[in-house]
Amino acid sequence: MQKELLSQPKIPIGISNKHVHISKEHLEILFGEGYELTKKVDLVQPGQFASNETITIRGPKREFENVRILGPVRGESQVEISLTDSFHLGVKAPIKESGDLEVTPGLELIGPKGTVKLEKGTIVALRHIHMTPKQADEFGVKDKEIVQVETFGERKVILGDVLVRVSEQYELEMHVDTDEANACALKNKDYVVLHK
Repeated sequence: MQKELLSQPKIPIGISNKHVHISKEHLEILFGEGYELTKKVDLVQPGQFASNETITIRGPKREFENVRILGPVRGESQVEISLTDSFHLGVKAPIKESGDLEVTPGLELIGPKGTVKLEKGTIVALRHIHMTPKQADEFGVKDKEIVQVETFGERKVILGDVLVRVSEQYELEMHVDTDEANACALKNKDYVVLHK
């Protein structure tokens, strides 16, 4: 069975630590008028990058310092955390697809020049796979389809409720958060196989 799995097409893993996507308006409040993000390193997804800029995110109970902003700027600010992070902060962040910010809690964002109190925008990202239309054809899946994947190693598991996201702008990669990665003993560049 293991040999059969190893022969199947593999999807690399990318582990998402807590991070912030920021709007231009909020970036300028936090860092000053006219401020632009500076690139630290490119991410796997084309055009996306980890910036040099970090901020503090504060909830009702506690805060996290040095939380990285990912670029480029977006139309709306969004904070992505794990369930463990949500307990630390004292917010009930729902598990949602990135960008779906309705009925989500806010947090306070603290930068070197100012503070933003988000009314909404804090989520635990639904685990998902990025792929191109060609790759989706090869895997036999379509955009927004929900699939399962199987991991390998000492803590081999089958993960359900994995969202497929298809776009010409994507590169093949599955995103999980730190809670999920630790539970399954996954590291960046590990891989999974897809089950319909």
